[in-house]
Amino acid sequence: MSDQRAHFDAIAGVYDHSLPAHVVAHYLDKRAAFVAARSRPGAGLDVGCGTGALAAALAARGYAMTGLDPSEGMLEVLRARAPSVRALNGSATALPFPADSFDLVVSVATLHHIATVQAVRASLIEMVRVLAPGGRVVIWDHNPRNPYWGPLMARVPQDTGEERLIAEPEIVAGLRAGGGSVLQAIHLGFVPDFTPRPLVGAAAVLERAAERTPGLRRLAAHNVVVATKPAGGRRP
Repeated sequence: MSDQRAHFDAIAGVYDHSLPAHVVAHYLDKRAAFVAARSRPGAGLDVGCGTGALAAALAARGYAMTGLDPSEGMLEVLRARAPSVRALNGSATALPFPADSFDLVVSVATLHHIATVQAVRASLIEMVRVLAPGGRVVIWDHNPRNPYWGPLMARVPQDTGEERLIAEPEIVAGLRAGGGSVLQAIHLGFVPDFTPRPLVGAAAVLERAAERTPGLRRLAAHNVVVATKPAGGRRP
């Protein structure tokens, strides 16, 4: 873990530029809109927040956001980007918060870095633990069925080859192990990094069509799972 932390500290300054800005903006808007459509503004936690782009976008929508990441270098970028977002150093496997602390817990492109089966499960259980009853957990991570992840991950600085892509059933099982109730499990994302800027709008239209197409949508870039914690739910 210390080697991974040092790696992310080292790349913090270039992380936001590892993909074309217009493609990054497309997915940032997509994720923020998705979360906002499924939760009310309240206390929010971004687990594995990185440089805080999503935490900042949700803060702009009225959420009182906390961003948690093990990389202090990443958190420094977050603090400069969005001073209103509380930035904390910590691990997803042992979240430093009491139970029922947040109305929203999000985690985007984090689980495949956590990687090991035991740590992924522990992280998902922790996310449910700190969620308030009736709140929402949103997990958005790489879909192993998508064939483009291999070539893309081989050339971006954040991926070192030690990652493990997490299948949807593993995410669902981890959330349920924590007492979570899964509300939605879908596959989203078909706009690749090589999309030219003038074609992003057209690509987004095609993306929405592909996401509605049985069979094809299973190859989307991301697994997206939404869960809640019922009132009186089990707290490990």
